[in-house]
Amino acid sequence: MSVAIGSDHAGFNLKEFVRKHLESKNIDIIDFGTADEQSTDYPDYAVKVGRAVAEKEAAWGIVICGTGIGVSIVANKLKGIRAALCCSEYMAEMARKHNDANVLAMGGRTTSPDIAKRIADIFLSTDFEGGKHSVRVGKIHSLTKR
Repeated sequence: MSVAIGSDHAGFNLKEFVRKHLESKNIDIIDFGTADEQSTDYPDYAVKVGRAVAEKEAAWGIVICGTGIGVSIVANKLKGIRAALCCSEYMAEMARKHNDANVLAMGGRTTSPDIAKRIADIFLSTDFEGGKHSVRVGKIHSLTKR
């Protein structure tokens, strides 16, 4: 399993925490930056992560900015991406089970490292339920065909 990860300056510390946690579990990480807390633009990193997932360079993506709102908006602009802003373990579980989300968005200023670690673990280990949810995900994808 490979995970693409990226953040702006506001998400940098949380990105580093989550990256190290996932690496300790022998998960391959593709880190698209940023490399420090110098001011950057979140769309640059969300696009890189989203493209890596859309082009199957990575199985999953994790994007982080101050609140997670900006990176989730950007990632969702890309065809084939279903980014979910998750603030709790339950949201991460449902994002995977019901929405087949492939990119996790979190807020570096709104999510504690311990919660972020649990959210990421649940997101990456929860299967999509399919069934009626497949129909709904299909409807989401049909919107990008217009």
